[in-house]
Amino acid sequence: MTEPAEVLFYHLERVPLERVLPSLLERTLERGWRAVVQSGSPERLEALDLALWTYSDASFLPHGTARDGDPARQPVYLTTGDETPNGAGVRFLVDGAEIPAFTGFVRIVCLFDGHDPDATGKARQQWQAAKAAGCAVTYWRQSDSGRWEKQG
Repeated sequence: MTEPAEVLFYHLERVPLERVLPSLLERTLERGWRAVVQSGSPERLEALDLALWTYSDASFLPHGTARDGDPARQPVYLTTGDETPNGAGVRFLVDGAEIPAFTGFVRIVCLFDGHDPDATGKARQQWQAAKAAGCAVTYWRQSDSGRWEKQG
């Protein structure tokens, strides 16, 4: 994959990351893609790992970290680095994680807290960088009814 990835920005205002990320990961796996979730801190990575195990009693989201061993077998790999040991086609960036490259993925998904001015500013910088790299960029915001709507 040498073409620039499609980059999606999810503006979190109504629902926290721990509730949004699992559904996006489930859709990713349903499409037959693998995913990497890159967090901005080890502490947040630990919290996300736990959240993905406990978010629903009715479903299972297979995932792991480097400490779980054999990262190439993980459908969803959690990291704070820029590695992609599972051959993922989709990279999720949370908590200010930097975009490592705009190529090598089908999609890059940036989720940011709309109540945090620093996170919003960082997302704007990432948007500009993605546009400059020639990526198709979309912005998603949650409606009052809770549905994700593409803006602009």
